[in-house]
Amino acid sequence: MGHRLSLLPLLVVIAGGLVFWLGQSGLKGVKRSRPNAEIEVALPIFVQVALAGGDRYLAANWSVIRALVTETSRMAPEEYAVLGQVQKDASWLNPAHEDNYYIATAILPWEGQVEPTQVILRRATVARFFDYQPPFYYAFNLFHFMGDVQGASEWLRRAAEELPDPDERLTMQDLAASWLDRSQDLDMAARIVDAMAAQAKRKDFAAYLHQRSQRLRDLAALRRAATVYSERRGKPPESLQDLLSAGLIDSLPVDSFGSGFAIDADGLPVFASSLKK
Repeated sequence: MGHRLSLLPLLVVIAGGLVFWLGQSGLKGVKRSRPNAEIEVALPIFVQVALAGGDRYLAANWSVIRALVTETSRMAPEEYAVLGQVQKDASWLNPAHEDNYYIATAILPWEGQVEPTQVILRRATVARFFDYQPPFYYAFNLFHFMGDVQGASEWLRRAAEELPDPDERLTMQDLAASWLDRSQDLDMAARIVDAMAAQAKRKDFAAYLHQRSQRLRDLAALRRAATVYSERRGKPPESLQDLLSAGLIDSLPVDSFGSGFAIDADGLPVFASSLKK
């Protein structure tokens, strides 16, 4: 009886090895999922809070740590959407979390996740009212990824208000005004720049902004003339001289910034500096 019992462990090992070998053979043709995927699911917020013992700030920290340790170079495209949700949840749990908006800004919009990034930045702007960076990044995303020039300029001006250094504030306000050069509604853009000039504390900066608004109005007038020219002639103008010769403008406007105006390949009046060289 004792001899039989001594053989039992050996038989168990042999049987286990046989099962393992059969299992391995059967799995050879099975496609394996990518190992060690850090971001595969976003837990519901109430579950995250429950796991953190009811502490929403601890739950936010866990989510941010999860985002921080994720090796994004190994992630599949669909996992960026999960990462965006994880970080958006963290911003709901603790909208003032600085690391969360830093990580989101650095990664998410460049991988197609602009919407969750903007949600995170809007929440951070409200919670961190003293911090210029959330509205600055929000403005950049509007401009670079979404093409909303007027919205981007508005948020950039909002960011400028939080800068403590007056010169840095002027620099950012100048950038906000220059972004409006790409606006589709140039008349509205000119009015915005005039409003900026009315609020400017420095007279020299106010005069500078009025020059910017005037060149926007001049460009808007050239575009209206070009539209009339195209309707009458059935083709777009090839040069600004065409508009002058057709009597659609009294004179060629002078750009106080020295760039001048020109006609692009589509017959649209533009600032000469915007033409590709």
